[in-house]
Formats: sequence, C-alpha cells, structure tokens
Amino acid sequence: MPAKSSTIVTALTTAAVVVVGVLGYQAAASAPDSLAPARKGHHGTAKGHEDGSGKKHPKPAPAPVPAASGTGKRVVYSLAAKRVWLVGANGKALRTYQVAPSTVSPPPGAYAVTSRSVSITGSDGVAIEHVVLFGGVGGVPVGFSAAVDGSRPDPASKKKTGGIRESRADGKAMWDFALQGTKVVVVA
Repeated sequence: MPAKSSTIVTALTTAAVVVVGVLGYQAAASAPDSLAPARKGHHGTAKGHEDGSGKKHPKPAPAPVPAASGTGKRVVYSLAAKRVWLVGANGKALRTYQVAPSTVSPPPGAYAVTSRSVSITGSDGVAIEHVVLFGGVGGVPVGFSAAVDGSRPDPASKKKTGGIRESRADGKAMWDFALQGTKVVVVA
C-alpha cells in the first residue's frame, strides 16, 4: 500500500503545480504593462473626466505634430517636448506619447530606421524590447526601446547611452509602425 499512496501524493502534487503555473500565466498575461495607482475621485470617460465635483472636463487635445517635421509617413521625435508622434502617410498623427531620453541625444535632422531587434540587453544593462535604431552619436547607437521592467534611463548617469525609452505599449506601437527604412525626423 505505501507505494500506491506515494503515487497518489505525487500525482496530486504534480497537478497542483500545473494548476498554479496555469493561473500564474493567466495572471501575467492579463496584467497591464505598467502599474499606476488609481487617482482618487477619477472616473474617466472617452469624452472627459470628472474632478470629484461632478463637473465634466474635456480631455485635452493631443499635442499637434510639429510643423517643421516634413511630410508623409514618419516618426517625429521632439527633443524639447520629449514626445514622439507616429505620423501616417496623410500627415495625421496616429499616436503620440511622452518618452524618456537617455544621456545621448541625436541632433535635429532626418534619419531612417537602420535596424530593429525584438529583445536585447540595453547598454545600461536593462532588458529591453522592440528596439528601433535610427542613428548614432559618437559611436553610441540611438533609438527607441521599451524596458521590460518598465524602468526609465537615469538622466544623471555618466554612462553614454542612446536609448529613448517608451512604455511597453508605446514600444509595441513603434515596432509595428517603424519598419526598416521608415523616416525618423528629430526636431528641437
């Protein structure tokens, strides 16, 4: 009998480990890319939000595409605004979002996507994904990427890095939009 009961215990333990693994996977797959605390009194809607007083305020308009950024399909990166626009062939922004620049910034001008990597380790030692490179400064590659852990580059770092960090969702949007050869325009 002891051999039979140990087989049962082993089978039950294995089943429990499998169930925990499946539940863990489901939780990870449904979790947001970044966690932010909920704001007190915030009940957002697509048209606006309430400030707790019951009054609705319109959602702010997205930042317009910089006028001096060219025409056609392109990625526009504003150094001063720390913002990116993914611009369609019709000249309208498909998406815009804030980014966190690193210690090396490209000079204003027109570039093209030169290489892409699904996932690598960044020059700062952080695991990054959806890497879209478009230039370089003094031997330091410059491009967009998202840190897998959601971290941002340290602006006080003495290390020269050219990773312009995006959220994971924005990094995925950039990856889908900026194929090899896509124009990237950097504006002051």
